[in-house]
Amino acid sequence: MRIGILLGGSVLLSVFVVLVFQMPARASEILLDDYKSGLSPKWREKCLAGKTSYEVIEEDGQPYIKATSRSAASALYYKIEYDAKEYPIITWSWKVANVLTKGNALEKKSHDFAARVMVIFPAAIPWNSQALSYTWANRLPIGSVTPNPSLPSANTIALKSGPTQTGQWFEERRNIVEDYRRCFGQDPPQVGAIAIMTDTDDTCEEAMAWYGPIRISAATN
Repeated sequence: MRIGILLGGSVLLSVFVVLVFQMPARASEILLDDYKSGLSPKWREKCLAGKTSYEVIEEDGQPYIKATSRSAASALYYKIEYDAKEYPIITWSWKVANVLTKGNALEKKSHDFAARVMVIFPAAIPWNSQALSYTWANRLPIGSVTPNPSLPSANTIALKSGPTQTGQWFEERRNIVEDYRRCFGQDPPQVGAIAIMTDTDDTCEEAMAWYGPIRISAATN
């Protein structure tokens, strides 16, 4: 019996060791989509007023999403649930061809942007959902935070503003935990989706923007 117990314990320990070593380590970085095979089917489109065109194009051998909006507003969103405190960093590259001359983030009637990347925190009641909206604005001061006039639980953070940097690629890196605390005064809930949006329905203008692959990563990455 004692031998059997020992053998049984050894087998159990061996299985436990195998399970431990086979458990994958948490990735330090997650790439949503590299666009190399076109848009991943995990991207979904939400049409609000007309339809912005989103297509994968290549520039210098690198695929990007090109957005073209003509008096329209629709977003691409990628459902991904994760703890923002585990993956607080979001990075991407982008550029715009122009800003919207009539765009004004403070007014509902002209709340359009040439480009924005949004981190969405869904709630059981949809209108209670929150969002961080990183924008390429027209006239907002860079670094400023303003509430969405149509949805106060969504805050606009201007990373770029005005026409002086149009046509140039920029790399962005944001800590969404720090930004959420700044906007809402507390730690963030679970992330539920990440979205991109170029919209011109309020201003009835035209805008083009390009979005590079989006990554989320641990703070040490």
